[in-house]
Amino acid sequence: MDFVLSGVAACGACLFTNPLEVVKTRMQLQGELRGRGTHRVHYRNVFQAMYTIGKVDGLAGLQRGLVPGLLYQFLMNGVRLGSYAVIESCGYVHTEGRVSAAKTTTAGALAGVVGGVMASPIYLVKTHLQCQSTSSIAVGHQYQHQGMLHALAAIHREHGIAGLWRGSFSAIPRTSVGSAAQLSTFSASKELVVDLQVFHRDSWMVSLSAGMISSVAVVFAMTPFDVVSTRLYNQPVDSRGKGGLYRGYVDCFSKTLKAEGVAGLYKGLGASYFRIGPHTILCLFFWDELRRVYQRSR
Repeated sequence: MDFVLSGVAACGACLFTNPLEVVKTRMQLQGELRGRGTHRVHYRNVFQAMYTIGKVDGLAGLQRGLVPGLLYQFLMNGVRLGSYAVIESCGYVHTEGRVSAAKTTTAGALAGVVGGVMASPIYLVKTHLQCQSTSSIAVGHQYQHQGMLHALAAIHREHGIAGLWRGSFSAIPRTSVGSAAQLSTFSASKELVVDLQVFHRDSWMVSLSAGMISSVAVVFAMTPFDVVSTRLYNQPVDSRGKGGLYRGYVDCFSKTLKAEGVAGLYKGLGASYFRIGPHTILCLFFWDELRRVYQRSR
């Protein structure tokens, strides 16, 4: 049930935050090496980007990639949060009855890597679909997938099983850093809120407050790795599956840094917070409350 409840909680959050994920993905891709000076539109901020996408592609354009997004959240966070819940329930993240920062960071990182690598093919397809748009506002390489199943079949037909896990290496730093920052700060923040007696121990406000604190740490820690990961997943590839823009993670990181500076690695930071922030808050809140309801029902 830990795995199921974790996946359901993440899907609940995704329903609200997928439009912001679409905006974040496109902002991270604009100004990329291949497309410097060729894009017809420049997304200045999250609000202007959301308005432009909604105006040109309609409301459906803001929910592109929703199906793989939901499946990715269920798989990735089901495995990640479910694994962490099992580790936590076994007492491995506590030392003398208190939450250990080192242990929660390690457990969160390991859980994030497992979940991220397992769900990598769905993240690949989600990125492709969220980037697809009308030519007048297009950024990044444009794949022509008709949907999630069509995309999975097309990638498998052209590049085999290995093609479905293309870019999965980039998921390791992204998910490990993000998961470690999220779960360690969430656990520590919950303990802090309870110790300060801001809210009653069993109040839902404890989870909500801890999620809000955790979301800030996640965005700042994760955004550079998220930018690199998005670009690697979305780059065009040849018949052998070799990337047309970057040779690998380090190459993408260095080229982005050289061409766009540190700001390039934090592209879409505002959109990232508006997406990751609410998603972190909602996901952790739903996760904690669902676990509490389930434990009471037992």
